[in-house]
Amino acid sequence: MAIEAPILRAGRADAAPIAGRLRGGGLFLRTGPFVVKLRSDLPEIAASVATLYGGHILAAPTDFADFHVCVRTVAGPRGYIKPQIVFELDGEQPFEPFPRREAPAVLEWGLNWAISTYANHYLLIHAACVEKDGRAAIMPGEPGKGKSTLCAALVHRGWRLFSDELAVIDVADGTIFPLCRPMSLKNRSIATIRDLAPDAVFAPTIADTRKGTLALLRAPPDSVRRMGERATARYILFPRFVEGAAAGITERSRGSSLIGLAENAFNYQLHGRRGFDRLGDIVGACRCADFTYSDLSLAVATLRDLWDGAPG
Repeated sequence: MAIEAPILRAGRADAAPIAGRLRGGGLFLRTGPFVVKLRSDLPEIAASVATLYGGHILAAPTDFADFHVCVRTVAGPRGYIKPQIVFELDGEQPFEPFPRREAPAVLEWGLNWAISTYANHYLLIHAACVEKDGRAAIMPGEPGKGKSTLCAALVHRGWRLFSDELAVIDVADGTIFPLCRPMSLKNRSIATIRDLAPDAVFAPTIADTRKGTLALLRAPPDSVRRMGERATARYILFPRFVEGAAAGITERSRGSSLIGLAENAFNYQLHGRRGFDRLGDIVGACRCADFTYSDLSLAVATLRDLWDGAPG
């Protein structure tokens, strides 16, 4: 008889037992193909995990952990006077200390950095990624282009979340692994998604970060439940928010799309010819387009028509 993997039963009221694990032997959390061993002495990290990671699979402490992560207070006076925290990966501190109020965001930024820096057995692209009806879209883009906002809107209108930040691709066959961690929204996007999806679960807003006002958004339960299901890309969409613009799809050449995908890839050059060929295969199998939008409801409707009009 198969033994079901334990699930993190979490909600705002469950922060205390999670805090005990984080202070003790650590919480072994599965996210896509990775296991993260997370430790922290901060109650706000426990509260963030309780709010945002319910339904995620827990690994056993005896399992291999890809990343050993700790978010903790800075020793000495800076732990109390204008308190600061540090992100540690395998005992090292890759970043300067952050204000303590930013701790939940620092955890997510740090995990993204760890994956994009060290998971080089995968092909990694800076892109949001969603799936619907068996067809996935890779949506590359620099910060501020609107990819996370569009991703959050889509996954609250029937698409499955893979990531708002990283497309993790198997170099061998080109399939995409879901990460399905919390999405990071900034500034006006927070209120926009609250209006679009009133039932969406947010962690408390963090003001005055280096990226502005920020809020972390919980992944939809169905996306979390299906985190083990890979998908194959059938669209490459380069999203761009333009104030007042109508939702519009403009076909893009495969050559331009390959260059755009490569420019947003963290590590394809490390895979040499194999990485280049895999990017070429993905572009060759996809419909490629620029996607401009301003109104999220119209953007979602436009992309739904795109999916509905394509063969299965």
